[in-house]
Amino acid sequence: MLSKVSLLSGMTFSIPKDDSEAGEICHALVTTEADAGLRLDRYLTTALEHLPEPPSRSRIRTLLDDDRVSTGTSIAERTISEAAYRVKPGEMYWVTMPAPQPATPQPEDIPLDIIYEDAHLLIVNKPSGMVVHPAPGTPNGTLVNALLAYCGPDFTGIGGEMRPGIVHRLDKETSGVMVVAKTEPALKGLQDQFAKHGKDGRLEREYTAFVWGKPHPTKGTVNAPVARSRHNRQKMVVTRTAEAQGAREAVTHYKTAASFGAPEILVTRVTCYLETGRTHQIRVHMTHVRHPVLGDPVYGTGQRTRASKLSSEARTALDDLGRQALHAHLLGFEHPETGEKVRFESPLPPDMANLLKTLEEL
Repeated sequence: MLSKVSLLSGMTFSIPKDDSEAGEICHALVTTEADAGLRLDRYLTTALEHLPEPPSRSRIRTLLDDDRVSTGTSIAERTISEAAYRVKPGEMYWVTMPAPQPATPQPEDIPLDIIYEDAHLLIVNKPSGMVVHPAPGTPNGTLVNALLAYCGPDFTGIGGEMRPGIVHRLDKETSGVMVVAKTEPALKGLQDQFAKHGKDGRLEREYTAFVWGKPHPTKGTVNAPVARSRHNRQKMVVTRTAEAQGAREAVTHYKTAASFGAPEILVTRVTCYLETGRTHQIRVHMTHVRHPVLGDPVYGTGQRTRASKLSSEARTALDDLGRQALHAHLLGFEHPETGEKVRFESPLPPDMANLLKTLEEL
């Protein structure tokens, strides 16, 4: 297939690109002396602001994360993902913009567990296995599809469209409490609180996790920047060189709630409190301190060896779980319309409750 390439002169032509998708447009850019020292994400945002639909800085970061930005004399020479990289004069960058997605999310009659609802927002208990927002690999069966069917015209319009206001996300296999805005004012009010990550005392987010071993100390903080892995774009890693690798600040507070196993402690129930909200943050941080989350298929190192020490009932419960043992059990915030402090909780889902029961019998 062919991919359109846009040059600085404004001319366009097509070149072969075996791995491109129909409708993609690749913009070729060359830095100047005046650009020297700019962050890469800022430079690309400014350089592409002349487009009919210029990408935002957050959109540029997504393109970097998705390996859609490369540098060198050819498109395929070397991808780059460091948003904080400082550009130098005479560097060439290739930004491949994906083809517009013509289809909008469609309403789907999918059952929802509604914890609370009013005219401004609703609180849902997301089950494991459900993706929050449609994406190329999961266009259907998402929380957004379900919300569109459930609320219909109750969405008064966000960004000029009848769509739910997704303020935050949970991983596909992580269950628990989520808030969704119905109106533009509610969305903006909630976004402001989530942007501050609870540092102003308005937002609370607590998670229950079952981790291998027993953390020491039993109460502490993991303050370690998180970046996307250079080797596996679906995986996040802790890095000490945040600026060089485009990592972002990530802070997780934890405390142990109960430990299981005697005389050797095999598993601990941990409560985690987020100060930031990075992709896979709890999973990455608990692995970083050598206590990965049970059942985590990406970060759970040594699962088989550790699981061999459990009782047969606990091993069966862990196998039946089939996912990371992580649940968002509490969400508190200031209601964007009334200003009242509200808190919502979700009990452990059946699969994690069953695992807990077997662990208590160790």
